[in-house]
Amino acid sequence: MRWLLVVVGILGWVIARETWGVRSQMEKKIFILAGQSNMAGRGGVVNDTVTGIARWDGVVPRECRGNRWIVRLNAGLEWVEAQEPLHQDIDETKTNGIGPGMAFGNRILKKKKKGELGVVGLVPCAIGGSNISEWERGKVLYNQMMRRAKASLQQGGTISALLWYQGESDTLTYHDAHAYATRLRKFFSDVRDQLHSPLLPIIQVALASGSGPYIETVREAQLGMDLLNLRTVDAKGFPLEPDGLHLSTSAQVHLGHMMADAFLPFLPTSLQSAAPLPSKAPPTVSNLETALLEGKYIEKVNWGSNCLTSTAGLRLKSDHLHLTTMSEVHLRIKLPQPYLSSST
Repeated sequence: MRWLLVVVGILGWVIARETWGVRSQMEKKIFILAGQSNMAGRGGVVNDTVTGIARWDGVVPRECRGNRWIVRLNAGLEWVEAQEPLHQDIDETKTNGIGPGMAFGNRILKKKKKGELGVVGLVPCAIGGSNISEWERGKVLYNQMMRRAKASLQQGGTISALLWYQGESDTLTYHDAHAYATRLRKFFSDVRDQLHSPLLPIIQVALASGSGPYIETVREAQLGMDLLNLRTVDAKGFPLEPDGLHLSTSAQVHLGHMMADAFLPFLPTSLQSAAPLPSKAPPTVSNLETALLEGKYIEKVNWGSNCLTSTAGLRLKSDHLHLTTMSEVHLRIKLPQPYLSSST
């Protein structure tokens, strides 16, 4: 009987390994998770009242549990099955807990038919306590994120969106808070430029809390950001941990669902029927993909008299979301900046 159990165990291991091997080679929809501690996840992390050491309570809600169709890129640039905490080997000098990533991945899989999305690939890049100036192009955090993003494509897949939650550290000083809008806009533009994806969807979070007195200044910059294919979800009023800074586990689950719901309209099967996400920002083009396909017109903000540019003839890749290389070059020539608004 014992030898039979051993054989069954070995067979199970082999089958699981082979299944994982096949799944890791499947087409992936890849999501970059960047920002600071609330993206890395501090849900369930509290300071021990005796030792003062931060500890994670180990509680993983059902919405954040592992799913065989969700993988993450670990610190060694290898795809592994995703488990909480997602940033355990990325934001490694901190105590990590529940973040929005797993709730996001499970939500989009639940909303689509089984197998329709393929594998969801999460690329954790967030670092707790980071200021947006540390995410400038060419600096360490930015370069690490880009290295990881490019490595995530080596076994196939498409970078489908940037998930961004950052800004608490920029509420500390007047200068950082008032420079935030300019820095954030440049960061988003640089990411799209370096990934050669001018239409890359970005789902950002407006702050729920902050480290300093200028929370509303940073929030205004986030909520007022008017960029193509940018969606902002507002975390204001979400439950916080006792430190008054980090989202609780339940809040992280809710945030992950909100970010997923903001992203879902970008999927090809949803493009034509999705309603625009309500936003406090000024009106912007909510669906350039449809405009490209229908040959509508796009206008560049403050481009003077020569403001209308036909998009007829530009082609999209098979994912119906990203421009082909030739169309991207063509669009760059006609619209040198990605800040567009709708025109009739």
